[in-house]
Order: sequence, then structure tokens, then C-alpha cells
Amino acid sequence: MAEKADSQAGTALRRGWTTGACATAAAKAATEALQSGQFPDSVEITLPSGQSVCFALAWQDVGEGWAEAGVIKDAGDDPDVTHGALIKVRVEQAWAGSGLRLVAGEGVGLVTKPGLPTAVGEAAITPVPCDLITRHVTAVRQAQGLSCDLRLTLSVPGGAALAQKTWNPRLGVLGGLSILGTTGVVVPYSCAAWIHAIHRGVDVALAAGLTRLAGATGHASERAAQQHFALPDQALLDMGDFVGALLKYLRHRPCRHLIIAGGFAKMSKLAQGHLDLHSSRSQLDLSAMAAWVEALGGDPSALTGLKSGGEVLAHYPDLPLGQLVAERAHAQCKRLLDAEVQVSLLVCNRQGQRLGLYEG
Repeated sequence: MAEKADSQAGTALRRGWTTGACATAAAKAATEALQSGQFPDSVEITLPSGQSVCFALAWQDVGEGWAEAGVIKDAGDDPDVTHGALIKVRVEQAWAGSGLRLVAGEGVGLVTKPGLPTAVGEAAITPVPCDLITRHVTAVRQAQGLSCDLRLTLSVPGGAALAQKTWNPRLGVLGGLSILGTTGVVVPYSCAAWIHAIHRGVDVALAAGLTRLAGATGHASERAAQQHFALPDQALLDMGDFVGALLKYLRHRPCRHLIIAGGFAKMSKLAQGHLDLHSSRSQLDLSAMAAWVEALGGDPSALTGLKSGGEVLAHYPDLPLGQLVAERAHAQCKRLLDAEVQVSLLVCNRQGQRLGLYEG
């Protein structure tokens, strides 16, 4: 029995559906209506996992030689910028022998740089959604005894504005959103989407011939790294807390020079061996910090009662803690990377001012 796309009982956080799954449902419904003129009340698709899901249609229209259907993107409890967006697909009869073609309409981006799994000049629809849409549309046409000479135009009204809140402009996907999804399911607060974006950022930068890349934990450290090393925007990777994901990916796709930049507290956690820097998944070890303070000639007993990296910095303004953290975080990065990769480690305060820089 197919699961309804608007509810998933029994989970603490409600899961949602990717833009690729929504586009597949819209494409299937429009393909059915192209021949009959009638849209289904709901449309069932099969996700890559084999799970069947039913989607309600939020938009339907039909004309001479075309039909269009739309599904509202439901991201569940995930704070996805595309939650609530209307994913539309217009299916039109094409000339005999043309095959099935997916193109970008309003609010769907075009790929303008190499390195992504979609060719330059094509609609920003990743391979799994492409395959999912093609299989469902082909199955409908075969059941109707008709050819698959069709043009499918995917659109997301308002998608161009939403895309400015994503990695798309930096990745060279211009004009709108990408139609994404590997499983069809959005897992609330999953790290997978962010890590996927980091990987694609690396791929695009390397394909552009860049040899220096910078991963930063936030805006202030990213701006500091860009200014200090005179980096183009395309070299910048918003790695957030996922320094481990970046380092491990670069083991197999090495660059010549990697710059890691971040605030004192997060870089201190990296220096202590943590590769996920989120506060819920790693904690700053103040006992280790005490040893660092002592090594620099400070009084470690003063750490008693301090709770954060910011408090530590404020209490020891004359100790070069930022430089020590840069050196030790640098060692952690080198441990995970090819020996030929040059690493620079930049530690900043909240204003982006340099506290430490180590280049090995």
C-alpha cells in the first residue's frame, strides 16, 4: 500500500519529499492527462528504495497538445528553503523520434560550470530525479501504447529567489533551483544535504582549474580567508561544522593548497581531534585547553568555571592561544590529507580578525 505524502506517523520528526520526488509525481500525472485530458485525484510513484508514495496535486491545467501538473514540496520538519514551493511539470507532445527531453522552465536553474553530474547548458536536474521521471513517464506511455517523444518542462514559481539562499550561485547553477534527491526522502536536519553541497563545491572548483580551496565554518572566517589569500568566490566552500567531510573528500580529489578557516572554539575542537564541530556532536575539552594554557606560561587554574572558547580568550588576552590552536588543528588536517597537499590554518575571532595562522 502506498504511503501518503502528507503524513508519516510514528516518527519524532516528520520526514518530507525531495524536489525530485515531487517533480516525478507531477510529471506522471501530467503524462496521464496528456492523453486522456483527465488528471488523477492523487498520483503514486515508486521511490528508488522501492517505497510507494502518493502525492496530491496542487496544480493542473491542460491544453492542445500539452498537460501540466504541480505538487507542493513538503520538506516535513526539515528547515528546507524549498518547503512549500510548487513543483510543476508541463508535458508536451514532441516530434517523432525526438525521445524524452527534460528542460528548465521558470525557477529551475541551468548548469553553467563543469564539475557537476549534469552537463553544462542543461537543466539542473540531478541524475536520480532524471532517471525517476523518465521511468515513470515511460511506464505511463507504454501502458497507453504511445511513444515517448515528449518534452517535459520543469518549473518552480519563485525558484530564482529561493535559489539565492542555496549554494547554486556559487556552483554555477544560475536562474533557479536544482531538482535534487537520491532517495526521494528528506530526513529532517540531516547532514547529508550539506555534505553533498560541499562535495559538489569541490568538484566545480577543481573542474574550473582552481588549485587553492578554502573551507570556512562561517561568514566572518570565510571573508577573512578570502581577503588574506586573495581567493575568488568559486574557491570558497561553506563547510560549516563538517570539516571532516571536506577533508575526507579531498583525500580522493586532492587540491594543491587547502585553507581551513574558523573561529577559536571550533578550531580548538578540530585541534583536539573532532571532525564534526557542531555543539551537539562535539564539545570543547577544557582539560586539554588547560594543558595548552600551561604550555604557554599561563595559569590553568583560572579555567575553572569557564565554559566557552570565547570566555577562555577573554581571560587570557596575552597568551597566543589562537596561534597554538592553528598549529594543532593544522596537524589534524595533515593527518587526513595527502602529504603533497599544502594546508593553511586560519583562526579568527567573531569579527574575522586573525588570532592565529599556521602554514606548516
